[in-house]
Amino acid sequence: MAHNHSHSAPAGNRKRLAAAFAVTALFMVAEAVGGWISGSLALLADAGHMLTDAAALLMALLAVHFAQRKPNARHTFGLLRLTTLAAFVNAIALLVITALIVWEALRRFYQPQPVTGGLMLGIAIGGLLANMLSFWLLHHGSEEKNLNVRAAALHVMGDLLGSVGAIVAALIILYTGWTPIDPILSLLVSLLVLRSAWALLRESLHELLEGAPEVINAEKLTRDLTLNIPEVRNVHHVHVWQVGEKPVVTLHVHVIPPYDHDALLQRIHHYLHQKYKIEHATVQMEYQPCATPDCELGFSDSSEPAHHHHHGEHAHPH
Repeated sequence: MAHNHSHSAPAGNRKRLAAAFAVTALFMVAEAVGGWISGSLALLADAGHMLTDAAALLMALLAVHFAQRKPNARHTFGLLRLTTLAAFVNAIALLVITALIVWEALRRFYQPQPVTGGLMLGIAIGGLLANMLSFWLLHHGSEEKNLNVRAAALHVMGDLLGSVGAIVAALIILYTGWTPIDPILSLLVSLLVLRSAWALLRESLHELLEGAPEVINAEKLTRDLTLNIPEVRNVHHVHVWQVGEKPVVTLHVHVIPPYDHDALLQRIHHYLHQKYKIEHATVQMEYQPCATPDCELGFSDSSEPAHHHHHGEHAHPH
């Protein structure tokens, strides 16, 4: 949800994200208050779903903001991980909200509560219009292929379904007076929220635990380097992790001593950048085979933060 951080988002994207966030947050509050007053659990569940959208949009905005902050001596990667931490906290909060809504829905099957259908319908229609406006604002900017904006647009699209569900429930209550449709639909909306929250929890936790980005297979990377650069005999001590959207790698390469050390290093960097979109690689070139016992442990400990390695675009020949 919020792991697609853009590092070159133009001002237009920021304005669209800010406008969509304002619309979503406003109607989230309206739905929560309306749900409370009308007694509609479906509206409260949809407000919870809108919270996932508002949080996604806020984290997209934060990512744009923090991506522009320059790294310093204390935070050498800048503050991009803050968005990951926010995603993690958001996911936990969503799981708690979903659990409360499910508990209340089950309680209402045994003790039906009165629901004001008219008020529920009015607010649900307002929520649907708000979602459509947010979706238009975000979709309008998708030609820039901004990952953040596209991810947020997908969330709003999912929320449109929640609003439609609340409208259907309100109409059924108005015309038939059958109130159990309200907790039934709130359970369906809760499933949507649960799906978003679980995916968000898994992704953010993976990144916080220094997991390798899903798009990069460390074993394949080592094979590719050995096959495509003739001077490379062996690749070991590979560590791949992610900061924001930025993949970072440190690795040792055993090479045939080249005529031009810097040219070979440049080719390795160029290959990593072209094939794997890795801009920040620390490559340690070695002319002797690796003799330490953990040479083959390139993957079993790849989740460990590579703090012992020297960061920077340098090679350290032995």
